[in-house]
Amino acid sequence: MSKADNLFINMCQKILDEGFSSEGQTVRARWEDGTPAHTIKTFGVVNRYDLSEEFPALTLRPTAIKLCVDEMLWIWQKKSNNVNDLGSKIWDQWADKEGSIGKAYGYQMAKKYMFSQGEMDQVDNVLWQLKNTPYSRRIMTNIYNFQDLSEMGLEPCAYSMTFNVTGDKLNGILNQRSQDILAANNWNVVQYSVLLHMLAQVSGLKAGELVHVISDAHIYDRHVPLIKELIKRETYPAPKFKLNPEVKDFYDFTVDDVVIENYQKGPQVTNIPIAI
Repeated sequence: MSKADNLFINMCQKILDEGFSSEGQTVRARWEDGTPAHTIKTFGVVNRYDLSEEFPALTLRPTAIKLCVDEMLWIWQKKSNNVNDLGSKIWDQWADKEGSIGKAYGYQMAKKYMFSQGEMDQVDNVLWQLKNTPYSRRIMTNIYNFQDLSEMGLEPCAYSMTFNVTGDKLNGILNQRSQDILAANNWNVVQYSVLLHMLAQVSGLKAGELVHVISDAHIYDRHVPLIKELIKRETYPAPKFKLNPEVKDFYDFTVDDVVIENYQKGPQVTNIPIAI
């Protein structure tokens, strides 16, 4: 069993056993048929992944690693808010007729600010600091911009990263206000693990720990049977992760620079209903 599998199973079991049910409460989210999408939730989940020990892809079921890396690069590298720049169809339900999700995600990453070293966007500020002031305690991004919330197709779920260099290790804290555990947990863990590996490589560092902080970790009511079946499955050792060592500029990375080897996994969970 990988450590990522163990964390996931324990988290899900705790939510099922000790979580708070929103049944009887007024909720915003709806299923496609208009029915209220209730959840069982736990507040303040913190999971730690040591990327120097293993790559945290679940083996209980496959994680579409290339697609989730493509989404991460769409936000962090392309700094796009248009789904036509994305390889998957996941975001289509939040896009307008032109494909825009408004002033969300990549739009915020592309927004420039005046920093002490000059005007640049948040990603370039992180890259500059990792190169010039790696031991700064101010290396972070935040895309939850209150001024623009009303013009976002979807308010950011994973909204901030704080980076910290310890010795030769680059660590990161991913803050997430809300997470659909079945649909998105390992997806986010994998994509931000890859981000840490990429930023570490171009900064002359090694990937250290990813700490994932989830304010509202929830399992939707229609996902409960799927989760119960999933966490009883056989598990396997973590896969091996490789990143093209020739890439020295973050903006040169592509999904093809990410190589996953020996990825044993169970069958996919299909037809997962998504609340919106």
